[in-house]
Amino acid sequence: MTVVESPETILFASTTQSFLQKEAPLRRVRELHAEGVSFDPAWWQRAAELGWTALLVPEHLGGGSVSDSGVTDLAMVAEQLGKTVAPGPLYPVSVVLTALVESADAQTHADTIESLMSGAAVASWAVCEPGRGWAPLDPSVTATQTDSGYRIDGTKDRVEAGAQSGLLLVVARCGDEIRQLLVPADAAGVQVVPQQSVDLVKQFAQVRFDGVVVEPSAIVGSAAETPALIERQSQIAQLLQCAEVVGILQTVFDFTTQWALDRHTFGRPLASYQALKHNFADMKLWLEACRATTAAAVAAVAARSPEAGVSVSIAKSYVGEMAGRVVQACVQMHGGIGVTWEHDLHLYLRRVALYRSMFGTPEEHNLRVYQAERAARAQR
Repeated sequence: MTVVESPETILFASTTQSFLQKEAPLRRVRELHAEGVSFDPAWWQRAAELGWTALLVPEHLGGGSVSDSGVTDLAMVAEQLGKTVAPGPLYPVSVVLTALVESADAQTHADTIESLMSGAAVASWAVCEPGRGWAPLDPSVTATQTDSGYRIDGTKDRVEAGAQSGLLLVVARCGDEIRQLLVPADAAGVQVVPQQSVDLVKQFAQVRFDGVVVEPSAIVGSAAETPALIERQSQIAQLLQCAEVVGILQTVFDFTTQWALDRHTFGRPLASYQALKHNFADMKLWLEACRATTAAAVAAVAARSPEAGVSVSIAKSYVGEMAGRVVQACVQMHGGIGVTWEHDLHLYLRRVALYRSMFGTPEEHNLRVYQAERAARAQR
């Protein structure tokens, strides 16, 4: 998906791939699951040292990209993560950093930005709510202004790495405005309740806020810029998921193709049967379409195009809908062994199934694309 053109990006891509193959193979994912652990904090710090957490941070705040496009570089990292369905809080940390560095008061949060970039701290975006679809600009959690700061009340749901995070970026309604606040996970009144996940190592939590008091400095961004910040954060989260799924699909397709070439029945390879050839052709078509829509979304977000939101929704809708179909077809190609615990297919299928519903389902993004097209036609 990512076009690698310079020696620097080639080195960064190969280093990332080597690191993941050595430090986060599928065997390690199974070990973490057996231990009930989401990720190793020491491993995450080593990943941060490779520059993953600095890609979206401008140079004057200590960050920097490899190709002069942090979004493109980060999408490449996400694609590599998909090849081994690696653990780690890349998305929540990246989304929180996006809010911090792109807000007008970025310098106020310089210490937090530095700790997140170093991997010493982990933060997550508390945006989803129980029983509700993807509606980041319509929170029910409230932030009431007081003499000493803000009082936060309500419940957030599906917070990735909620139990492993030291900070939570909470989207809340403050009067008639939508604001984001950085809340310490150990603050009085914060209750983190682990939630079961279909993925082996991606862990989530429901976070309840009962009269949590934070200082005025907890606010991230002005009221005027917050909706645009949240939209930008949403785009980053969604396109990174799509990029990872592209990595998953390419890996699963490749080892399924090899399986069909190696496996013989009635004296001939499975891949030689005409019906299976048609299935492989369909899967290849869907895979390349997923790659193309994701690449278009990455380019649009990187360029801050006015059409970035629509482009990301197109990718999220198509990838979310077709990825499960591709992996399920690969399961069928493997026959009985494809549905066993010992085979690696289900690790990829679990991650794909999880991402289908996170940050908006295909149906929700279809509606966004329709509404955008309808609005565009009304203006013509």
